[in-house]
Amino acid sequence: MPARDRRKLTDDAVERLRPRDREYTVWDRSVPGLGVRVRPTGGKSWVLLEETGGRSKRVSLGPVSTMEVAEARRACHERRARPEPAQPARPKRAVPLFREFVEGEWKEAHFHRYKPATRRGMTYTLEGGIFPAFGSRPLDRIAPAQVRKWFDAGSGTAPGGANRRLALLRQIMNFAIVRGYVGKNPTQGIRPNRRPKLTRFLSREEIDHLHLVLDAQTENGNRQQAEIVRLLLLTGCRKSEILGLRWSEVRAEGLVLVDSKTGPRRVPLNSQARAVLDRQPRTESPFVFPSPLDPSRPRSRELSIWNRVRKEAGIEDVRLHDLRHTHASHAVMNGVPVPVVSRILGHSNVRMTLRYAHLGDREIEAEAERIGVAIAALMEP
Repeated sequence: MPARDRRKLTDDAVERLRPRDREYTVWDRSVPGLGVRVRPTGGKSWVLLEETGGRSKRVSLGPVSTMEVAEARRACHERRARPEPAQPARPKRAVPLFREFVEGEWKEAHFHRYKPATRRGMTYTLEGGIFPAFGSRPLDRIAPAQVRKWFDAGSGTAPGGANRRLALLRQIMNFAIVRGYVGKNPTQGIRPNRRPKLTRFLSREEIDHLHLVLDAQTENGNRQQAEIVRLLLLTGCRKSEILGLRWSEVRAEGLVLVDSKTGPRRVPLNSQARAVLDRQPRTESPFVFPSPLDPSRPRSRELSIWNRVRKEAGIEDVRLHDLRHTHASHAVMNGVPVPVVSRILGHSNVRMTLRYAHLGDREIEAEAERIGVAIAALMEP
């Protein structure tokens, strides 16, 4: 029991207690464990400090307004004289394995909320990165140190992928807390890897060089992958949209995507992109870029050609997603209004497009020179 602020409580003494900025308790000298709790709002209540299982807990006996000091002391003695009824032992709840929990309770509660493309991405993340590490462990046996070691190992080779796996694991473990299987999330305190801002895009010279390298790769037997990279740059589409593209979505007016990150959308096709699609072989597969192993399925997400291409093109700091970034930036530099670029990219918010619409130093210098010439002309008599 706290030793500070102990007094001989009387009705007048309790009445004189005033609220403070923080809640405080005054303890009775006559009955150990009995006190008056005073809240910042001015409310006062009787509290009793009880010992149960070697631990102390406060029990409320009621507001001061309904109970005088003598009544509070009597209630305290009566409560201590009356033994607590024995509580029946609750059966211990079995803790499932991580994989069982995910494929059962978690999927039932969460999975249906996501779009098909998102579900496929989550399944890929679970099967490829999370289940191998934690799938066979009970939920309450996943330790923070194990999660930290797993995250650090993944961060060394793929920082972005490690971030996605950590975020999904964190969400699942939060749901395990809600279900009562664990008391604390083992991912707590682990910060995601810092990612570079989207400021890189290809210049006109780099684009020309990239196309030359892609031509060489086409001749070396990597035709399908090279064509996919071309389409990413020419359309500004996401990687998943091109890899999963079906012939039924290729129309005269452009691409009519049944499902994308932001839902169904239309993508206009320039003549260069149309030429890439026209030269793709038509087979019985419904996909424009079918899997070489199983034509009934689209090509896998793996595009090993990109690492070779960017190295040969001298653009090793460029990510595959930066091709979408490049498409948007060059559209803006060529006078296409940002709202139109937003529609082309399938953004739900124009502010997202502004992140992509960067101008290169050379383009800025050229525009500054053009503006300077125009102003100088106006200043001449």
